[in-house]
Amino acid sequence: MCQSRTQTMTTTTSSRDKIQIMARRKFKGRSVNGVLLFDKHAGVSSNHALQSVKRLFGASKAGHTGSLDPLATGMLPICFGEATKISAFLLDADKRYRMRCRLGVTMDTGDADGKVIDERDCSHVTRADIEALLPDFLGEIEQIPPMYSALKHEGQRLYKLAREGIEVERKPRKITIHELILHGYEDGVIDMEVACSKGTYVRTLAEDIGNRLDCGAHVIALRRLAVGPYTGDMISLEQLQALAEQGRDALDACLLPIESGIANWPDVKLDNDSAFYMRQGQPILVPHAPTCGLVRIYHHQKFMGVGEIQDDGRVAPKRMIQAAS
Repeated sequence: MCQSRTQTMTTTTSSRDKIQIMARRKFKGRSVNGVLLFDKHAGVSSNHALQSVKRLFGASKAGHTGSLDPLATGMLPICFGEATKISAFLLDADKRYRMRCRLGVTMDTGDADGKVIDERDCSHVTRADIEALLPDFLGEIEQIPPMYSALKHEGQRLYKLAREGIEVERKPRKITIHELILHGYEDGVIDMEVACSKGTYVRTLAEDIGNRLDCGAHVIALRRLAVGPYTGDMISLEQLQALAEQGRDALDACLLPIESGIANWPDVKLDNDSAFYMRQGQPILVPHAPTCGLVRIYHHQKFMGVGEIQDDGRVAPKRMIQAAS
């Protein structure tokens, strides 16, 4: 009798556990589509920031568009749902930063979060010296990625190897510095603005400038101001938390349309027949379409996705969006 009762209780508990597990698996978050211009705080990783925002929105799918160092603050575009299909284009976009770097001290990480590996006198450096040097870094230059980076070597992240005291050879990579603006120089601290291509390590740029000035340097503050077409206002975690208390609609009102991430691309507008074939994955001929490159595709004012102009002039679907924008 007791044994039978124990078996029944065990079976009931087991069934309840299974139901709870299934319920957790079934709840995957809600469908959210759009782009949030998040203002990341210093001291947190980009992934930690992403997960915090994703939980606030209760979103099923979200991703950021290029990591910021924990020390860095500023613009971290977060793509929700169907907007993740354009995240790769934002990864490839130009960026703009406001940077402060201290001369005379070299850190193993290239920023203030690392350990001091060298100290040199920088009292000889003047603002005129810096102004004369900066043009040498404009345009296409080669840059050696730092060991403290997310690049991989034989399957291992470089920063993991660096933490183990292992340094490996890194090949120089071509980057482009579009603009360098010197805002100030005082007490060994350079305040400047950098507009650059994808793949640029601002920490390495600061180190290279310091080495050219014969004193070394490291980043003490870094803020990302712009990513691709995005130069507008950002929203912080505290602001999002306050909006969350008003409900999900208040949060969703902060989202930008999916196509805003590729706002500087040309548009192609389709009629009903062309839109039908495009949805079937077929390239189509569109009068007056651009002759090359990537385009934004619209049907009845609704964003359909990204297309690519083929060699024969037809527009082929590349990243189609399921959600209406």
